[in-house]
Amino acid sequence: MPRADGRANDELRPVHMATGYNKYAEGSCLIELGDTVVICTASVLPEVPRFMMGGQRGWVTAEYGMLPRSTHTRTPRETRGPAARTQEIRRLIGRSLRVAVDLTKLGERTLTVDCDVIQADGGTRTAAITGGYAALAIALRKLIRGGLIHARVMKSPVAAVSVGVVQGEVVLDLCYEEDAMAEVDFNVVMTAEGQYVEVQGTAEGSPFGRAQMDELLDLAQKGIEELLALQRKALK
Repeated sequence: MPRADGRANDELRPVHMATGYNKYAEGSCLIELGDTVVICTASVLPEVPRFMMGGQRGWVTAEYGMLPRSTHTRTPRETRGPAARTQEIRRLIGRSLRVAVDLTKLGERTLTVDCDVIQADGGTRTAAITGGYAALAIALRKLIRGGLIHARVMKSPVAAVSVGVVQGEVVLDLCYEEDAMAEVDFNVVMTAEGQYVEVQGTAEGSPFGRAQMDELLDLAQKGIEELLALQRKALK
């Protein structure tokens, strides 16, 4: 059955990554994944959280938020603290990006990657991870060139994508319309070495079997490999 936007089942939405989008941030990337648009900025602070002081290790963390008109109707700003969904996504992005950095070679400094959703059409968390890594890599390269950190601080790049089962079909990179009707929904984060960082998988309707899960993971890997290639191109 044709997809909502006419793509093949194994096809990503059009992807564009523009680095250096924010002139003040140490690293930045505007990522467009179809109609989903996220601005990712990396900031460097010469300190670590209190619980890490004196440990000779750095820290990588992330923030995530959706602008009020990033969705079809205006969503109020989270002025009383982040909602549970926001906190969960922040932690996911932070965990994913820390995998890409050798914290022991970072020194006692913190890199914060802010991911702000300008426009949401599904896959905001996966786009934030993919674009967030690009912003992080730019900031790290500046520190390396400045002789402030070890050149081997950067480990394997990371990227993420969604996959799911929609009307019985296994599909890659769900837009909002597909996500809303998916029977199974996965978010997959992987390194460039083909290692899993995180797999979030849920049956929204009928449960799924091992064979279908393997099919979903294989499709996710295909999509992530394509995203990593685009990420490398953007970072050049």
